[in-house]
Amino acid sequence: MKTAAFGPGDPVVPVDYRLSSYAYHLPEDRIAQQPADRRDASRLMVLDRATGQARERRFAELPDLLPPGALLVANNSRVVPARLFGAKPSGGRVEFLLLTPPPLLAAEPGDDGSWTARADGLLRASKAPKKGDTVEFGPDLRLTVEEKGEFGQARVRLTWRGALTAILERQGHLPLPPYIRRPDSPADAERYQTVYADPAKAGSAAAPTAGLHFTPELRARLADRGFQWAEVTLYVGYGTFSPVRCADVRQHRMHAEYVEIGQETAAAVARAKASGRPVVAVGTTSARTLEGAFAATGGIGPYAGWTDIYLLPGSPFNVVDTLLTNFHLPESSLLIMVSALAGRESVLGAYGKALAAGFRFFSYGDAMLIR
Repeated sequence: MKTAAFGPGDPVVPVDYRLSSYAYHLPEDRIAQQPADRRDASRLMVLDRATGQARERRFAELPDLLPPGALLVANNSRVVPARLFGAKPSGGRVEFLLLTPPPLLAAEPGDDGSWTARADGLLRASKAPKKGDTVEFGPDLRLTVEEKGEFGQARVRLTWRGALTAILERQGHLPLPPYIRRPDSPADAERYQTVYADPAKAGSAAAPTAGLHFTPELRARLADRGFQWAEVTLYVGYGTFSPVRCADVRQHRMHAEYVEIGQETAAAVARAKASGRPVVAVGTTSARTLEGAFAATGGIGPYAGWTDIYLLPGSPFNVVDTLLTNFHLPESSLLIMVSALAGRESVLGAYGKALAAGFRFFSYGDAMLIR
């Protein structure tokens, strides 16, 4: 592994651990602002881990490109309309993004028929609310700031009447990423969800975007070709939003996210590994779920709990053999993770080829298959 110094007097740091090694130039017009006309009409960059060669295909060709006998493992979490707009008593406008998955809120009943629960989120306002301040989101929901953190993070106490999920559906907005520079629209309510998102797993603050390319027809074609399908749950939270701010990426710490692997999925993964069939993670969230559970337990089995696994060059991949993913932000933990699987130079080379070929990047953009 090559090494380079940060500057005079700084320690020598391997190139693969320098944050600047994961920078690349991305023209603004390559950031997809809208989804493709059809989910499976996206383009697909196929990267061969053994050779580093990348070639252009179409996502609809996926059944022809997967390793024989592969098991696909997808994240079935559903995005909640967790972006709320409210006001302080002074009238100042406040934006709040709920990061704690609603299914994990420890709600307590109040004497007046209301419910309360502590939650984590991101606050944004021209004048940030202070500890103890309240924010109203209509007659049925408010928050009180309990702790303030860095970069807009806050621990709050939510108070509501009725069903919180119904309030969010009525008043909330889908939390489109900030690089999509438009308000969410009614079309996003369908396209910013995977077709297999489970309503019982509604708790993510962002979509597991690699899965957005699948259609029911494509899934049927995969099944006809003998590919198996299994599902896990990772409630996407602040780990997706939090940028890497450390010049040496080894110093970055991931925020924990809650994951679930059921008995049926664990058995399917165990059978695939035992028989030498490749496990394909549909998205980085599925990969983090599988590898995080393995790291926590030392094996493959049912699991429910938190993971803060951080996969970077040198990290072992004990479960995942193949990764289906989108293109990720420069200097992000997700780009670092993909590089841990396929090699930084190969990944950035494929990114360069994708840029030259006019691929669309990020959540509503095109995809990459690393095999």
